[in-house]
Amino acid sequence: MSTAADQVTSTEITGRSLAQIAWSRLRRDRTFILSSVILIVILLMALFAPVITGLIGVDPYSLDKTVIDTSGGKPIGPWGGASIEHPLGVEWGTGRDIMARLLYGLRISLLIAFSATILVVVLGTLFGIISGYARGWVDGFLGRFMDLILAFPFLLIILALSGSLTQRLTALGVPEGNASRITYLILVLGVFGWPYLARIVRGEVLSLREREFVESAVSIGASTPRILVREILPNLWAPILVYATLLLPVYIAVEAVLSFLGIGVLPPEPSFGAMLADSVQYFTLIPSYLFIPGTLLVIVVVAFNLVGDSIRDALDPKAVDR
Repeated sequence: MSTAADQVTSTEITGRSLAQIAWSRLRRDRTFILSSVILIVILLMALFAPVITGLIGVDPYSLDKTVIDTSGGKPIGPWGGASIEHPLGVEWGTGRDIMARLLYGLRISLLIAFSATILVVVLGTLFGIISGYARGWVDGFLGRFMDLILAFPFLLIILALSGSLTQRLTALGVPEGNASRITYLILVLGVFGWPYLARIVRGEVLSLREREFVESAVSIGASTPRILVREILPNLWAPILVYATLLLPVYIAVEAVLSFLGIGVLPPEPSFGAMLADSVQYFTLIPSYLFIPGTLLVIVVVAFNLVGDSIRDALDPKAVDR
């Protein structure tokens, strides 16, 4: 018969990695679970928008004159012409289904936001690691280059260069129209967004390069690329992940603002900003035109922000598990 002391000493004590600790915290976070479920549903709706609209029997481009008043274009029926065929109503003057346009507009907004965020993460991580590890004149040059980019007034630049740069993209082979406009938005958001992440990464690298495991790699003759990729980069994923989850809702809102200002996608292609811009002139007559896309935009942005906050708290090494 083994004693209790023998059982205690024979039990293996296993440590947990930061990822395991973070996941255990996230599983107990109700805010994270609820926000994640909402985001998954929204992402699936955007991904399968053609299937959903096909099952309902609507699409975002077809004009339906039978559901609007031919004299003034006003939707027939209450709440903007809401019915079984058009659950969220139809557009004033065109009769296009609002639900279908919301789903397709969500696809474009998420495409721009995800693509721009990936570009920011790649550029910010690359230049941040190089700047923090190299130091010296390389660090000074990249630091001044970041300051130069951050000095430009972002909104004025993106408005002023919209026409000329979209034409340049078309000349380089990007299809004319919405393809060049979407590419322009992704590039501009990525180019003007990466310095913020690069500064965060640089600060982390300045601390990591003095740690024992990096000095050990240097002492055994490991090459600089190996040190950056195998030793430093794995310790940066936590702040990068948090920053990316917080940046996504920002870019979704920015895309809506830019489309509202008229430099987003061209009609009849739907987007959040274009729908909000069109709804302003009819707001006093049918408020649902503004509330429906505005409410969905708020839900998406808030859900992403809550997920980002939960991930940040879960990855905090000083947080106490309850």
